[in-house]
Amino acid sequence: MMRKVCWIVFLAGVALAMLAHGRVPMAAGVVIAYAGFCAAIVMTHRRRRAARMASVTSTSDSNVRPTLVAYASQTGFAEQLAEQTARALQGAGMPVQLLSFTDLDGSHLAACDRALFLVSTTGEGDAPDSASGFARRLLSGTTPDALKQLRYGVLALGDSSYAGFCAFGHALSGWLQRHHAQPLFDMVEVDNGDAGALRHWQNHLSALSGGAEIADWERPRYGRWQLVERQLLNPGSLGAPAFHLALVPEASGSLDWQAGDIAEVGPCLPPDVVARLLAHLSLDGTQLVRCDSRPMPLAAALATRLPLPDTHLDALAGLNSQQLIDALPPLPHREYSIASLPSDGRLELLVRQTFHADGKLGLASGWLTEHAQVGGHLALRVRTNRSFHAPTDGRPLILIGNGTGLAGLRAILKARAVQGHHRNWLLFGERSAAHDDFHGAELHAWIKQGVLARMDRAWSRDGGAPHYVQDAVQANAAMIAQWVEQGAAIYVCGSLQGMAGGVHAVLTQILGEERLQGMVEAGGYRRDVY
Repeated sequence: MMRKVCWIVFLAGVALAMLAHGRVPMAAGVVIAYAGFCAAIVMTHRRRRAARMASVTSTSDSNVRPTLVAYASQTGFAEQLAEQTARALQGAGMPVQLLSFTDLDGSHLAACDRALFLVSTTGEGDAPDSASGFARRLLSGTTPDALKQLRYGVLALGDSSYAGFCAFGHALSGWLQRHHAQPLFDMVEVDNGDAGALRHWQNHLSALSGGAEIADWERPRYGRWQLVERQLLNPGSLGAPAFHLALVPEASGSLDWQAGDIAEVGPCLPPDVVARLLAHLSLDGTQLVRCDSRPMPLAAALATRLPLPDTHLDALAGLNSQQLIDALPPLPHREYSIASLPSDGRLELLVRQTFHADGKLGLASGWLTEHAQVGGHLALRVRTNRSFHAPTDGRPLILIGNGTGLAGLRAILKARAVQGHHRNWLLFGERSAAHDDFHGAELHAWIKQGVLARMDRAWSRDGGAPHYVQDAVQANAAMIAQWVEQGAAIYVCGSLQGMAGGVHAVLTQILGEERLQGMVEAGGYRRDVY
């Protein structure tokens, strides 16, 4: 149903674009009117269903449970974001149930495997009025063990000028964890509608839907950065190729971020995909168009746009070059942990290639590691990630990660070196010491310089023990507990699947659930996982 709505609205938009440029015959007015009429009816019907209880997509597999998208809204903003979330997942072919907290109870949670909660905090840390009944029924009570199967994510809306910033989101997440529900990812806090945090939420939605291309909810505002270096770090590895990349900004003053922050990259379509689109539409790729407020050749502009499926390309027939760019939404961004500091004079990334089931390279990893030209420019913006900023004091720091998660940990170690805080311990996992020793010379230099007090690495394909980084954490349980007793904070960066959950489970065994939750609330346990 939702896909039909999206295409009705899209086709109406195409027709209106043609009308605006004087290229629509009279009969097209009927199409526009009909499409608009159908879209209005369907969207009104959807809103009414959402107000009552749900918008549930059908699925050919009766065993697939819908993802619950539940909202607690005071001013309507959380509800709006919940509707956008539901539409994004539905557009990716996922069944969804949209529900207000007014109607939410334990039976709904027990009946689903996955839930996304979008919740506001009002006043000095209170739940919205629509969630007051839920808070009374569940947060202060008990539920059966049925929540053990639930995996969830929380988008918490708040205002940091209040003492209880995102308090209801934190209370909800804490309650879910106490009842053994498992987080899909760390809670996303949104301060006064912060656009960067909302883009981060969209990035999670894309990951949940199997890498679906979900267009950004706001117009991208990237800067131009030059790719000045690209180096393969793991030749001969059993894993996918991983690359070290370095970029410098075109605009002065753009070297401004902190360790822990995120680079949002605006990818481009591969050249062969653009050439095929141009050929299909019989358009000249050298013709100038206006795209994102600046002139550029059609081929360059089209490379930044989300293409239609091959089965719908005929909907674009007859559009001129400018109409085509105006009709297509921008490609969604992708997020990467920044691996350097501004004082390094460049922004560095660690990117592993990803592949789809058909063997094709992933959109952003393919763009960064293969299609973008060294010396050429690409679109990038920096997003502040306060929840993973390095501590400013000299407390001990335990850094845990795997794979390309070393990028975020590397930036934090650089910051600690500058600050002169040297009680740092790295536990890191990869496949093979012979082929996957990312930045190994630098890490060993930090050992000699005292920046790293200790380093334990786990190689999963080399045999022996430990195999994975969570095994290394378990093997050092007594020492980790001792460091935490001495005030150490724990930072985890890397893959959500496998590593993050495994590390969290081991840390819970070592420190206890209550102690670990207390560290979360005090900012002593932080994660940047994807």
